[in-house]
Amino acid sequence: MGAKLLSDCLSLLFPDDCRTCGKALQEFSRIPVCRACLDSVRPFEADYFCSICRTPFANAYPLDGEGRCPLCRRGTNRFDAVYCYGAYDGILRDLIHLFKYGRVKTLAKPLAAYLLQALPARERFDVLTPAPLHWRRRLWRGFNQAALLAKELSRKTSLPVEEGLVRVRPRPPQAGLSNAERRRNVAGVFAVREGCDFRNRRVLLVDDVITTGATAAAAAAALKSAGASHVAVVAVARADRRWFAFPGPAQVRDPDLFRGNFEYAVRGSNAPTGFGPERQLRAD
Repeated sequence: MGAKLLSDCLSLLFPDDCRTCGKALQEFSRIPVCRACLDSVRPFEADYFCSICRTPFANAYPLDGEGRCPLCRRGTNRFDAVYCYGAYDGILRDLIHLFKYGRVKTLAKPLAAYLLQALPARERFDVLTPAPLHWRRRLWRGFNQAALLAKELSRKTSLPVEEGLVRVRPRPPQAGLSNAERRRNVAGVFAVREGCDFRNRRVLLVDDVITTGATAAAAAAALKSAGASHVAVVAVARADRRWFAFPGPAQVRDPDLFRGNFEYAVRGSNAPTGFGPERQLRAD
């Protein structure tokens, strides 16, 4: 009876199959994902990045002499740096979905390990701050995934965690919105919690996914308004939206194709084929 009870408990705690590839798990673990899948996630790769927000581009055309994208040149992005580990696709996207929507909270540990790999070794911070959820969404989900990531990252870095940001109003879904619409959607969403002091502190804002950076920029703006001297963002993954990059003159062989890419970048319509990924990622 005792052996059967132990077996039943182990079956509940340790699923038989990997939740990403479906293969049988070879070892007991609180994480229902095989080691091969966890080890297969690779860092984000691109030939051209913005030097500040790390947005990937298909070519260098949108970047200035300092490697800055148009949004960072204009100061629209209030953060000072962005660090992301991988692309929001494939197994990494599956892991984040399991963590956030499947409520597999034990995935916070391996995901935080990706965060640590994304951070520059010589960068210094004073405090970790998770991106907040509105209280209704947190109540529905049962936890804030960014807060769990921040706690795991704190164990690895010894940096304190301060949940100093709050959402002062709910935000409609971002999916399907253009860059400008996303930024209007999150304007004024965040505020610093009463009693939290960020003056002259270097803050690392922790999140799971970055798409356009609009939410991170709004959160950074609230922290800067509260006196933070430096705000960097670290996320597990970011959406690959490289079709936003305008092609350089040498690449424009089809004027209609160039106009299509330009209209997509301005209005957020469906991306034409020919530049960037063949399928569109949806923001979650």
